[in-house]
Amino acid sequence: MRSEREVNQAIDKYVNLITRICFLYLKNEADTQDVLQSVFLKYLKHDKPFESEEHEKAWFIRVSINACKDILKNFFHSHIVSLDKVEQFFLTEPPQHPEVLEDVLSLPQKYRSVIYLYYYEGYKETEIARILKKKVNTIYTWMFQTKRLLKKQLGGEWDAS
Repeated sequence: MRSEREVNQAIDKYVNLITRICFLYLKNEADTQDVLQSVFLKYLKHDKPFESEEHEKAWFIRVSINACKDILKNFFHSHIVSLDKVEQFFLTEPPQHPEVLEDVLSLPQKYRSVIYLYYYEGYKETEIARILKKKVNTIYTWMFQTKRLLKKQLGGEWDAS
C-alpha cells in the first residue's frame, strides 16, 4: 500500500488529466468524481513500482479509461452537456475553436480517445496504441478516419493526401 504522501503527490500531478479524460468519456460531473476516487483508491492499493514516470502516467490513463468504460457498460448514459460545461473541465486554457471541440465530442468514443490523447496530451500513435491496447495500424486508421470526419463536419473539403 502506498503512503499518504505518495498518493497526495499523485493527486496533485494527475487529477486534471484524469478529470479531463473521464469527462471526455462520461460527460457527467458526478460520474467523473466517482471515477477519480476509484482511480486514486486503486493507486493507493497498487504496490508494484512503476518503471518510469511515463509508465505511471500511462497506468493512470489506462485505469481511468477502464473505469469509465465500466460505468458506461453498467449505466445508460444519455446526458447532454453544454459546451460551456465541458470547457470548464479542460482546466488549461479554453479552446481557441470551440466548434472543433464540440465536433470532437460528437465523434464515436474510439475516435474521441485517439484525438484527445494525440492532440491534447501529446502522445504519439505508438504510445496511444500501447495505452489503448490496440495495434498501431488501428490507431493510424482511426486518426485518418477521424480527420476525415472532422473535416466533413467542419465544412472543409477532404483531401486524402
